[in-house]
Order: sequence, then structure tokens, then C-alpha cells
Amino acid sequence: MKTISLKIDEAIFEETEKMLPIVKVPRNTYINEAIKFYNRFQRRLILEEKLKQESELVKGNSMSVLKNFEIS
Repeated sequence: MKTISLKIDEAIFEETEKMLPIVKVPRNTYINEAIKFYNRFQRRLILEEKLKQESELVKGNSMSVLKNFEIS
């Protein structure tokens, strides 16, 4: 486990402090889960973008192959 120091916007900190007793988890766990969720979300966005780019590449090849079959 790593120890870090960070600055959090006051409004975000206050909202987090209000959430802690409701969700009944320690602040450290809450922040770790939030970061883990955000990392998963970002990986999903990156994968989505990569799939779009690869789909565009394949699209060109697929159209070429389709035209070859139409000519035959």
C-alpha cells in the first residue's frame, strides 16, 4: 500500500465527508473505491476509442473484399 498526500477541492471533501456515515465505510476505503471505479471507467473509454479506430480500419478492408466478391 502506498501513502500519498493530495489536495482535494473543499466542496468535494465536504460531500465525501457527508457520504461516509451513509455508506458506512472508512474515508480511505471510499477514496480507494472511487479511484478504482474511475480507473475502470477510463479503461472502458480507452477501449471504446480503440475499437472505433480499429473498426474504421477493418471497414475499409471489408468494403474492398465485398466489392471483389460483387465483381466475381
